[in-house]
Amino acid sequence: MAYSESLARRIRQQLAGLRGIADKQMFGGIGFLLDGNMCVGIWQDSLIARVGLERYQSALQEPFVGELDIPGRAMRGWVLIAPEGMENDAQLQNWVQCSLDFVRTLPAK
Repeated sequence: MAYSESLARRIRQQLAGLRGIADKQMFGGIGFLLDGNMCVGIWQDSLIARVGLERYQSALQEPFVGELDIPGRAMRGWVLIAPEGMENDAQLQNWVQCSLDFVRTLPAK
């Protein structure tokens, strides 16, 4: 299954106007990078959010959120949000902002 183009459009709208944003095809989906660091992505119709280790456990407690284990092992600091967890733009914006907040703490690549 290809990734959700409609979700990609919604993410692009949320990231519009930010400097240092790029998108890249990866892992059978698409990733959005900030200054070379992966921030959010799409796998099939789910959102991948990079939340960092400090926010990881609390993010997993949110509805429709699970571990990111696409490569067959859980990737701590990353979560996978089902479509039901981002049905409206405010929900999506919350996850995008959480990821941006974390990735801004990383050195640019």
